Amino acid sequence: MTEEERRELDSLAASLGNASRLQRLVLYICEKYFQGEADKLHEYEIATDLFGRSRDTFDPAEDAVVRVEAHRLRKRLKEYYEGPGKDHPIQISVPAGSYVPVFLHQDPAPEAEAEKIELPASPPRRAPWRLLLAASAALILILTVLILAVLRHHGADGQAAEGLTPTPSSVPALPGQSGAKLPLRILAGYSGRPQVDSAGAVWLPDHYFHYGGNWEHPEAFVLRTGDPMLYQHWRDGFFSYDIPLPPGNYELHLYFNHTAKNPNLETLSTFSVVANSQPLLTGFDIATDAMGVNTADERVFRDISPGRDGILHLYFTSERAPAELNALEVLPGLPHSLLPIRIVTQPVSFTDHLGQFWHPDNYFLGGYTAQGQEVMTGIPDPGLYSGERYGNFSYSIPVDPRDQYTLILHFAEFYFGPNASGIGGAGSRVFRILCNGNILLDNFDIYKEAGSLHPLVKSFYHLKPTSQGKLNLSFEPIANNATVSAIEVIDESK
Repeated sequence: MTEEERRELDSLAASLGNASRLQRLVLYICEKYFQGEADKLHEYEIATDLFGRSRDTFDPAEDAVVRVEAHRLRKRLKEYYEGPGKDHPIQISVPAGSYVPVFLHQDPAPEAEAEKIELPASPPRRAPWRLLLAASAALILILTVLILAVLRHHGADGQAAEGLTPTPSSVPALPGQSGAKLPLRILAGYSGRPQVDSAGAVWLPDHYFHYGGNWEHPEAFVLRTGDPMLYQHWRDGFFSYDIPLPPGNYELHLYFNHTAKNPNLETLSTFSVVANSQPLLTGFDIATDAMGVNTADERVFRDISPGRDGILHLYFTSERAPAELNALEVLPGLPHSLLPIRIVTQPVSFTDHLGQFWHPDNYFLGGYTAQGQEVMTGIPDPGLYSGERYGNFSYSIPVDPRDQYTLILHFAEFYFGPNASGIGGAGSRVFRILCNGNILLDNFDIYKEAGSLHPLVKSFYHLKPTSQGKLNLSFEPIANNATVSAIEVIDESK
């Protein structure tokens, strides 16, 4: 905590009105943050400690008071920092999917920055595409691709053709800059201030694009994500991105969500994505891939490299419907191997004793979470087991479909047994786990194998993803609730 952060909190709280619920909520979560107790900022603790709900009877499935008030607070923060607080050097954010506040220190320099991140000049905001313009946009994009192909054929890749100039919406590399700053995270169709996700990563407004329309649906409810903020805006139509990158190997993540007024999955809305003349997605339909509308869908591609001109060219081409993109992410990659995926079933990230970063809970559907479990001793990373997702639930984890993977699941029995509640024991909690329909564990009993309050790790090898690049994990109760505390996915390719 700094004095500047405290002053900003006082200023914000005063704007919310004395003794209002929103004022009480922001003061509560920020005080916990200042006191180093961010790990206690979960739904159960806020409901019982701040809003007076009973610790014995509170059920988050029936009482949404914390989620409702947090949603109202996020809306008020957005209004405040777009209005009277827009020039404040420190701004407070509460990322969606988390109750932990983030203090963004704004650079006073004229250039828009977040945590010293330089942004290219913002492109002009485009009006949404109309169907009457689609044909002309398609013709322009096709001619552009043909010209690039001819240039590459004659060994002139990356050289500007005589008489051609960049379109006004394109954003070139900054002067003196060899490439985009990495990791690069872009919110497609968004033109506001940089946003921070639940893991603390900064997402920039839309840049490097050509053509396309920009849309927003800030109130959309999106399944299978811990960061709905990523899916509130999108670019659509015939469009492309030209991203300057230093030579190297990269991992590309594309984020999609089909928000449909008429959720009819029998009507395909297909489009294609090409990276430097190599097809990434063909006949791609978001709702089919995500197995539903208003459902987050992420596709991951390894071994992505810029062309000889130092640019990663991404083309989004409409087929049966306009192409869509919500966000994209470019990470420094590993040759022929996906970066490890590590997830804790908690609202905040975790770094273990080896320095490995674990992302907050994501890709889930169903179940409930519990945090602040009894700390286990005698292990190097007790914080890895300080939360759990329990009930009947699933995860759909995106990977590159070409590889095989090792899955590592981390468990602990927090409730049953004499060392926990004193209730029950072997046979009290039994469940099964499946991956893409294949049983990994059946009649699985944590207490029977490890007792209570002891970590239990299970590993599974040579798992093949679906053709959509997903490891679909199902946790099905047999007796009482299924549970898991952390998930790892390791690419076996070398």
